[in-house]
Amino acid sequence: MLTALDHVQLAAPAGSEEALRRFYRDALGMTETPKPPALAARGGCWFQAGQVRLHLGIERAPAGGGKCHSRPARKAHLGLRVTGIEAYAERLAAHGVRITWDGDLPGHRRFYADDPVGNRLEFLEPVTPGPF
Repeated sequence: MLTALDHVQLAAPAGSEEALRRFYRDALGMTETPKPPALAARGGCWFQAGQVRLHLGIERAPAGGGKCHSRPARKAHLGLRVTGIEAYAERLAAHGVRITWDGDLPGHRRFYADDPVGNRLEFLEPVTPGPF
């Protein structure tokens, strides 16, 4: 039986940790959480805000020196529920993050933004009570 979503992991290229910290910690206001030593050696970083836990894992090039062809999918995304969406959008914009408002989900205000490595994030706030 499933009881909860523990965390979500997104991919990031090697060497992107400082840009990810500036985005997730500084712009989004999440807290960086320590990785266990055995996992810290792999790179990446973990963040948390309340019950929301997000892991950014480093996508390595394949063995044999090939190039890593991983790139974020444009349709796939995280949906993050927020309060005070206007202030949140202003906070991200003040950190140089480009946001795109979308009014297509009834009963919600929402916008999209990309993290520094191209992962798509949806920010939404219900404006009327409902199942979503």
